[in-house]
Amino acid sequence: MKLLAAILACGLAAAAQAQSYPNRPIRLIVPYAAGGTSDILARQLGPKLTEAWGQPVVIENKTGANGNVGADFVAKSAPDGYTLLITDLGGLVISASVYPALPFNPAKDFSPVVMVSYSPHVLAVHPSVPAKSVKELIELAKAQPGKLNFAVSGIGGAPQLAGIEFAQRAGVKWTYIPYKGGSDAVSAVAAGQADVLFNGMLATWPTVQGGRLRGLAVSSAQRVPTAPDTPTVAEQGMPGFETGSFQGVVGPAGVPRETVGKLNAELIKVLNSSEMKERFAKQGTEVRTGTPESLGQWLRAEQARWAKVVRESGEKFE
Repeated sequence: MKLLAAILACGLAAAAQAQSYPNRPIRLIVPYAAGGTSDILARQLGPKLTEAWGQPVVIENKTGANGNVGADFVAKSAPDGYTLLITDLGGLVISASVYPALPFNPAKDFSPVVMVSYSPHVLAVHPSVPAKSVKELIELAKAQPGKLNFAVSGIGGAPQLAGIEFAQRAGVKWTYIPYKGGSDAVSAVAAGQADVLFNGMLATWPTVQGGRLRGLAVSSAQRVPTAPDTPTVAEQGMPGFETGSFQGVVGPAGVPRETVGKLNAELIKVLNSSEMKERFAKQGTEVRTGTPESLGQWLRAEQARWAKVVRESGEKFE
């Protein structure tokens, strides 16, 4: 009877917390530098959540170790729903395969809340690079093995793994140059300090439109409506190639189910508004939502997928 009473008490406490949630400011942690995809999305979502809940949603950039510093901070935070992480989910699941001493377990230390969006990677080069298609880039890389510098947002992140998968399938080699975030990688290629990159379209496409980068392809299954003249990687000789910036929100493991449900419902409401859908579409980003359970399943499947790519790559992530 005592055990049953304790269980009922815990359930009632969680339900009460969910009913009053939120009653104080929420911290939305961005584990990357300002100007990247996660940061842009956080600053679009934050004011909407503040308006809906009447509580401030404070955006904090906690950078370092390709997003792992911010992720670790959230993993070790109180599981009360007041500290959340918005991140490139691909980078989160890839970390387990490329960082053997990771201070958290991506599969166990987070409560999935909701997927937010999908933004394909853009394969882009500096305008001085003599390649105007995927085929020409592959020919150039084969003619100069290891000579092209491939800018990445951090060691072992989703953009680097996209480059690795591309290189595996194309039979090419290039040199990976890590930067502090996606915006820094874009700036480096635009300045001619590196030659090529994959990076989320949301953070990259304005630079392509401005003529400082040449976009060769997008990594989505189909062409993006905002860039209809830019072909996919798949249609340029790599069928089935699909990568990108899958953004989502998670909390620390143990956030009460009722609180997760409330967060999930409000975020879906905001994301599915016509205003947000139109805004995302103009930026080459697609709203993608679902249940916390479906996000958990996706995270497990992606972790297995990228573990295989890492194993077969032979790359050393140091």
